[in-house]
Amino acid sequence: MKRKKLIVGSRESKLAVIQSEIIIAEIKKHYPKMEVELVTMKTTGDIILDRTLDKIGGKGLFVKELEQALYDGKIDIIVNSMKDMPAQINDELPIIAIPEREDPRDVLVLPQGITELDLVKPVGCAGLRRKLQFLELFGDIKVEPVRGNVLTRLRKLDDGLYSALGLAYAGLKRLELEHRVSRVFSTQEIIPSAGQGTLAVQGRKDEDWEFIKAINDADAIDSSLAEREFIKVVDGGCSSPIAAFAELNGTEIKLSALYVDIETGKKAKGVLAGERINAQKIGHDLALRLLAEVK
Repeated sequence: MKRKKLIVGSRESKLAVIQSEIIIAEIKKHYPKMEVELVTMKTTGDIILDRTLDKIGGKGLFVKELEQALYDGKIDIIVNSMKDMPAQINDELPIIAIPEREDPRDVLVLPQGITELDLVKPVGCAGLRRKLQFLELFGDIKVEPVRGNVLTRLRKLDDGLYSALGLAYAGLKRLELEHRVSRVFSTQEIIPSAGQGTLAVQGRKDEDWEFIKAINDADAIDSSLAEREFIKVVDGGCSSPIAAFAELNGTEIKLSALYVDIETGKKAKGVLAGERINAQKIGHDLALRLLAEVK
């Protein structure tokens, strides 16, 4: 392998840095002599915190600045949370590696020292997907948006602004904050966001990325194929509540998904299973089925 140094780009939040360090550790495990440098930067999605993502441009705002730096050659790869990546990815900056997935489930977090959900204060959720499914589970509760990185949201919770938070289990595990979890929801109770718990590595097209395939995980790749194809077909961003979660069992894959038409309020939920070799087609077919159901 000719490459001797790799510059990794990341958002600057603590969780993003930890996730980048996970990828760096995997690369170093296979290529211990490679020099790896981490470069962090703020993205537009990190800076604008007074509005929900659907009001300011969607998930792409978490990768915009990083992708520009990658395109300009200032960094060699980007480490992203797969769930934060837009459905349509720049063809010039493809996903070049997907490592093993962390726990994809959603969790409920209460303020420190509290054991019961306070129905007077709102539950904080970052997206419409969680909000809709929280309302289905808990009924008569108030759910309001909460922005900021995980640590910022936890600080807002502990300061008394919310009765609880809905968060991704994966982020809390990576931050070693599992002790904050009050309840872990099954993937049937709350269908995860497409790519939740999965990391994605982006690089420039037409460069030799054969070496980085060593960190790939087959299950994470096939799950991502099904889930991302689903959100691509339904044009999934942050404007509509969309969920997609793939489970693997040997050669089989089962995709569970939720789609809500934001304009009409009509929703559809469904499951489609088949051979994992057809993961992408399963995501495509289930998306078409749910789109037809909300018409």
